[in-house]
Amino acid sequence: MALPVLSSSGVKFRRVLAHFPQELSLAFAYGSGVFRQAGPSAGHSENNMLDFVFAVDDSVTWHMMNLLKNKSHYSFLKVFGPKQISNIQSYGAGIYYNTLVPCNGRMIKYGVISTDALIDDLLHWRTLYVAGRLQKPVKILTQNENGKLQAALISNLKSAVTAAFLMLPESFSEEDLYMQIAGLSYSGDFRMIIGEDRSKVQNIVKPNVPYFQKLYSNILQDCPQVVYKHHLGRLEIDKSPEGQFTQLMALPKNLQQKITSLVDPPGKNRDVEEILLQVAHDPDCGLVVHQGISGIVRSSSIVQSAKTILTAGAKKSVTYSAKKLYKMTKGWLKKTS
Repeated sequence: MALPVLSSSGVKFRRVLAHFPQELSLAFAYGSGVFRQAGPSAGHSENNMLDFVFAVDDSVTWHMMNLLKNKSHYSFLKVFGPKQISNIQSYGAGIYYNTLVPCNGRMIKYGVISTDALIDDLLHWRTLYVAGRLQKPVKILTQNENGKLQAALISNLKSAVTAAFLMLPESFSEEDLYMQIAGLSYSGDFRMIIGEDRSKVQNIVKPNVPYFQKLYSNILQDCPQVVYKHHLGRLEIDKSPEGQFTQLMALPKNLQQKITSLVDPPGKNRDVEEILLQVAHDPDCGLVVHQGISGIVRSSSIVQSAKTILTAGAKKSVTYSAKKLYKMTKGWLKKTS
């Protein structure tokens, strides 16, 4: 099964890609500059910054070529050369962002991640930073024929569905499911407290339900644990301990480890399967899963945000943060008015 291509890349995105070295295993655009969102960004997508992620097989070589083409995109770190830039990239979520870059009359932000780091995050939820973005609609611009990457992209979507099932009640709407999935990568992110619109998840999902359906419909149809009652617009899942144990055993490895560390007291050293069986019988199973996800996201988001001060430079960091705070305040004022 191939990852669904949600729509044609569009001329404006191909023109942006033309400015960069072409050795990309995957490139995608995401965010409010690509997909319409409700809230403060609604109706102004043409003015919003365009966000991109580029996955590359060799980060050092790619940054070396990009420094030759686009040296002005980098902060003061450019003086240390491509090897050090690649080393800094490996910290936190394993992605290096250049932000507030003027390109073809628009402001863009682009992140560079190694293909291996991306696959690791997709399969194991090491940080849920880029994997979380790929659980929501994105516009795939280019993708090579890396079978391992393709399989990891699909695995990430299946894992998102499984985690959402564990945190939802026995019966729920399709929109409830997509809200839960879209919120996974924001769980525990300190930027949701300061810097982001509190209604961000709802603003992402509500205008884009058809795109979520295109991403997840095949997975839901093939899942033996869900019953879709089309006439009621509801889904039902198996919430028995046996059903939840099956779902817990299908979660990404890093999340399983986070859950076991929350439940198992130090020194007992029980095996993962035994602990997950205990969690499956716990009435608060969904809460434990949520806490595990929050632990993954919290640590990676803090390190990644701290890294932004280096990768963007002080002036751009202040400008970018101010724009985020403005959007958050605008959303809050709209809700209270």
